[in-house]
Amino acid sequence: MAQQLPLDELSTIIARIQGLLLTEEKVTTAVQLLARAAKESVPGTIGAGVSLLDARGRRTSSGYTDGIVEKADAAQYEYGEGPCLTAWASEKPVLVQDVHTDPRWTGWRNAVRDLPVRAVVSAPLIAGKEALGALKLYAATPATYDDSSARLLQLFAGPAATLLSHVQASETPKRMTEGLQLTLNTRDTVNQACGVLMERLGVSRDAALQQLLRQARERANTLQQVCESVLAGTPASGI
Repeated sequence: MAQQLPLDELSTIIARIQGLLLTEEKVTTAVQLLARAAKESVPGTIGAGVSLLDARGRRTSSGYTDGIVEKADAAQYEYGEGPCLTAWASEKPVLVQDVHTDPRWTGWRNAVRDLPVRAVVSAPLIAGKEALGALKLYAATPATYDDSSARLLQLFAGPAATLLSHVQASETPKRMTEGLQLTLNTRDTVNQACGVLMERLGVSRDAALQQLLRQARERANTLQQVCESVLAGTPASGI
């Protein structure tokens, strides 16, 4: 069971993140500091990192504290599914108490079965109305995280997203503008496609999102392409 940090300690940690990021010029250095602070603040965490868009608009891991984060994240990008991608796409925190028994993300779960990853908590990085990426923590023991861990990570993610957006904007304004535009376009398309499937199939938003992610993986397409197909009235098989 995760332990919620005292309010004064949490305030100190957030202030530390703000102070560190505001003094850094490079996005990579900023997210490294952020990930390290997050890892140190939640007992039982073996790795932390941030998922962002790279210069070509691709999802990539940045500032991860340990190699296990890179491996677990790479499997998410390969299969187009996983807790961090879901947190990013849905703009809501995602909690996994036991990777081996959680029924979501079958492809990713099988891919990381041999890795020492049993619990995950991830929170979206939202600056204003833009979802920039996701912050995530990995643990080797089941039930390491609980709802208080998700709330704590959200408190990290809020000011961190705002500060990261400022750092990115000052470092590479053009890349940031293009990245945000891609993120906004993708998010809007995903939301619209989810709405179509919710009405068509009578399912929840999360179920609709998982259906889209599964089709993207099976067809070796991007999530954006599958969503555009649904909106165009030519859905993939099974949708």
